[in-house]
Amino acid sequence: MNFLSHLYLSGDSEGIIIGNFIADSVKGSNFSHFPEDVQKGIILHRKIDTFTDTHSVVELSKERLRGNYKKYAGVIVDIYYDHFLAKNWKNYSTIGLEQYTQWIYNLVRLHYPLLPEKSAQFANYMIQYNILFQYSRIEGVQQVFNGMARRAAFQSNMEYAVKDLQENYLLFEEEFKLFFPELEAYISEELKK
Repeated sequence: MNFLSHLYLSGDSEGIIIGNFIADSVKGSNFSHFPEDVQKGIILHRKIDTFTDTHSVVELSKERLRGNYKKYAGVIVDIYYDHFLAKNWKNYSTIGLEQYTQWIYNLVRLHYPLLPEKSAQFANYMIQYNILFQYSRIEGVQQVFNGMARRAAFQSNMEYAVKDLQENYLLFEEEFKLFFPELEAYISEELKK
């Protein structure tokens, strides 16, 4: 899952949200210098990734893309799934997507001193271009892929991934709708622990 899904699955704990947001910038198991709730968010992020990366429905989505995108297929599916979450946001939240994303941006600004450098750089970009809200639009998804393609270490072809999304839109959306409730249920149980 990508940023919108990770943040949504964090619930309403500010620390868990921030930990989930910065988790990709925190390597290894030495993150005890963060507040306890932030540590929980980092761990939650990793559980979301593990559940997602090993799920059979997600594997179907990735397999459809591997021929064109190789190792980037999983990253592309994460963006597709964030698009479907954003597009169908009213089915998941009583707070509107625009209001939710502004709340997240304000939280990130408030906790900016905690962010590792890589997370801080992305936060600036995310807020400036309203990325979380942009996931709801195909044009916004294209913008995200263009940016990722420019930053990729290898030839990724991600700038063409919207074409694959449009060609198999209903299939990818159906796979998201099968997968996401299972992920929500799993994370709900994890948050209770």
